Amino acid sequence: MKKDANRPTIPRGDRGDATREKLLIIAIDVFGRYGFDGATTRKLADAAGVNLQAIPYYFGGKEGLYIAAAEHLASAIGGHVGDLRSTIVSRIAELDAAGAQLTSAEARHFLTQMVQRMIILFVSKQSESWARFIIREQMEPTEAFRRIYGSIMGPMIEMARRLIGAILHDDPASEHIRLRTLSFVGSILVFRMAHAAVYAQLEWETAGPKEIETLHRHAVELVAVLGAEKDRRS
Repeated sequence: MKKDANRPTIPRGDRGDATREKLLIIAIDVFGRYGFDGATTRKLADAAGVNLQAIPYYFGGKEGLYIAAAEHLASAIGGHVGDLRSTIVSRIAELDAAGAQLTSAEARHFLTQMVQRMIILFVSKQSESWARFIIREQMEPTEAFRRIYGSIMGPMIEMARRLIGAILHDDPASEHIRLRTLSFVGSILVFRMAHAAVYAQLEWETAGPKEIETLHRHAVELVAVLGAEKDRRS
């Protein structure tokens, strides 16, 4: 077979996989900083330290890289909560099959674990570039948002709805629980979306073991107050 002189020479095997992975990680950061239009292929390739032709080779072009970066981001977030999510889904399926429901205590236990993981993730340096990418997609949603929402954001919010519904003894599909869940999620997202303000208010320079323990306790309190007003009226 005659070799195509115009085809870029790209390392194969492990080196090729590493190049693709590097492009995905860098693309999340660059697209988040400059937006789709501002992130030129030259800027993306230079930031990743790869040949310009690597982008069309691996992803077909900038649009392909953008979508792949969104999917990579969703997968990365899922990696932090995937095992817990599977545990909760399995438990809910088991109860559904038996015609039973989560108890309030069990729902609080699961929700507390979810909140603790997400808060710790949000104060980490790793999630900084993710937040920029997602915020841009929140402002002007594209296919990338649909990928992120469909694979991780939507399922996680729906799971939180199910847990909060069990805690408040209300229908998870009701407008009331949807609103309560969104407000609850917002109280967690603040740790990433208002990261600088959080650190300034808490007078933290980093999130070490002591700060992480403080956040774990805060997560317990966030879940504990859910339904407290109803309990006081009972």
